[in-house]
Amino acid sequence: MSKNSKLKIYITLFFVMITWGLNVIATKLLVTSFMPVTMTAFRIFTAAVGVFFILFYLGLLKKPTKNQFLYMILCSLFNVVGHHYFLSVGLKETSASNGGLILGMGPILTTIFAIFLLNYKVTVLRFVGIMFGFIGIFFIIFQSGNGLQAISLGDFHVFLSIFLQAISFIMIKKISGTLDPRLMTGYMLLFGSVILFAISLIVEPNGLQSMGNGSVGIWLLFFASAFLATSVGHMIYNYAIGKVGPSESAIFINLNPFFALVGAALFLGEVISLPQVLGFIFIIFGVVLGSGGFEELVRYRKGKQKYVA
Repeated sequence: MSKNSKLKIYITLFFVMITWGLNVIATKLLVTSFMPVTMTAFRIFTAAVGVFFILFYLGLLKKPTKNQFLYMILCSLFNVVGHHYFLSVGLKETSASNGGLILGMGPILTTIFAIFLLNYKVTVLRFVGIMFGFIGIFFIIFQSGNGLQAISLGDFHVFLSIFLQAISFIMIKKISGTLDPRLMTGYMLLFGSVILFAISLIVEPNGLQSMGNGSVGIWLLFFASAFLATSVGHMIYNYAIGKVGPSESAIFINLNPFFALVGAALFLGEVISLPQVLGFIFIIFGVVLGSGGFEELVRYRKGKQKYVA
């Protein structure tokens, strides 16, 4: 691949990370206007429609086998239902800045599960990175200085959402060799939205009624979140993985907490505290070291220098 092609992909990934970071802000606004689970079910279904439209345009639509079908439902329970349920409920109860920073733990949690479930090698740098990540979370959730009482239920729910998503990434990796991840994404979003809607009918009896309370601006935000952040964002990210590799693509995820912090300050007027800034710094270093991104970059540069020599 030429340098210009790689540069275009990197620039595109940069803008995807902006949408993903700001999507935390969008979700925070949406759950204050609609009941969270009902809204999330409709948003995920809208995103699924967007993904299938793109798949049809690209000629990638394919009927999965029975085993693939069952596995995708299982993945959807973790990646879509569990993740988005606890994320929407959590952001109702905590700040967008806290939520964005906690979500930044995703790559580290994925690495931890990969170590235990996929027998990934634990290096000194990865161990240090994992410790940095948890130190960052400590700064965020204990920022008020009130000890365990400082942990809000919202913080816990957001952490649980990224915890479940990290498990799903391991499951997806095991099946991605037999099924295109982009196609898998569409089916998972569709299955998940149906299950979330069924849950919303139980936990939010007035959820459908709340969907009629949104202003024009909120509905525009709803469709932007569904199509840009979820549909287009995930499709572009999966495409980038195929072109430049997972290690180089994963480095860009580190930008999400930064854009979530900036968005919370600009659009929600949230005051960013010093402990949050310190937590952000520790999480960034933790993700770069703990996810193996730094080691991959060093190996890549060494191999390139050897090739040039």
